[in-house]
Amino acid sequence: MKALVLAGGTGSRLRPFTDTGAKQLLPIANKPVLFYGLEAIAAAGIREAGIVVGRRGGEVRGAVGDGSAFGLRVHYLHQERPLGLAHAVLIARDFLGDDDFLLYLGDNYLQDGLTGFAERAAAHPGAARLLLTPVADPTAFGVAELDGSGDVVRLEEKPERPRSDLALIGVYAFGREVHEAVRAISPSVRGELEITDAVQWMLDRGLRVRAETTTRPWRDTGSVDDLLEVNRQVLDGIEGRVDGKVDPDSTVLGRVRLAEGAVVRGSRIVGPAVIGAGTVISNSSIGPYTAIAEDCRIEDSAIAHSVLLRGADVEGASRIESSLIGRGAVVAPAPRLPQAHRLVIGDHSKVQLTS
Repeated sequence: MKALVLAGGTGSRLRPFTDTGAKQLLPIANKPVLFYGLEAIAAAGIREAGIVVGRRGGEVRGAVGDGSAFGLRVHYLHQERPLGLAHAVLIARDFLGDDDFLLYLGDNYLQDGLTGFAERAAAHPGAARLLLTPVADPTAFGVAELDGSGDVVRLEEKPERPRSDLALIGVYAFGREVHEAVRAISPSVRGELEITDAVQWMLDRGLRVRAETTTRPWRDTGSVDDLLEVNRQVLDGIEGRVDGKVDPDSTVLGRVRLAEGAVVRGSRIVGPAVIGAGTVISNSSIGPYTAIAEDCRIEDSAIAHSVLLRGADVEGASRIESSLIGRGAVVAPAPRLPQAHRLVIGDHSKVQLTS
């Protein structure tokens, strides 16, 4: 079995961060979200992966390389612009051949990984297998309707009147039948080749589509709130390790991972939290569920439940919470403007000034 990983999306909901970097490389607990997926693919026993990249493909190549760091052989497939998941399968035809493959969205995070799903797909090969989860608002997702045996009978993309609450969460297993399906379908009203249409094409021709349902944590990290929530979930599972320098006037409580080269002076760090190499924290309070990347400077500030990207500089911030601060961004006190009063006072008036 091979893997096809989609990493070409533009990440419009994460602007302005994605105006200057690939959304799949935004960090979760100081590690790009794409890396979690690649590690899960390797842990599932898959050894060959194709990564579909777009205009920021150079950044993805630079971060992932040949895949050997993950135990994978990685091939890069260029997509001119995001034209749908089925289009990604279409352009990957030569790489995939007739092999069964796992299709995975590169900005997804699944806490339980992919091993069980991949093993069951390999043990019981078929036209398609989908991973589903119940959601509160199915109108925002591709939605599956199942029969009594748990097989898929119908798929709809973002339906106005959903037939179920079971949403597709970006993990699929396909056999070679999908290649005919993606060639047969037409673009949707969005101008994309929808994978839901390809699967429905197979259903309409009597092919069996299996489904699995999970209630374990899953997130599409396509928004700031989702990214912060995944950061919280990952930090909940870290182990503390202090390799950096902590002076005697500082306190480190709970599970804190302080990288070698990081420095903490006169500060209080409460885990779970991760702090990258080269970061200096002075006279500050870092609360739980905070990930601070490499080469940041935090001074006279309090930060909690936040993610700071490489090179961020925060000074004099009395309280920052639930925030995402970009690469090289600067947060500093506003300059104090000289205070003055301009008065036009009539005869015999009395004015009292507070300062």
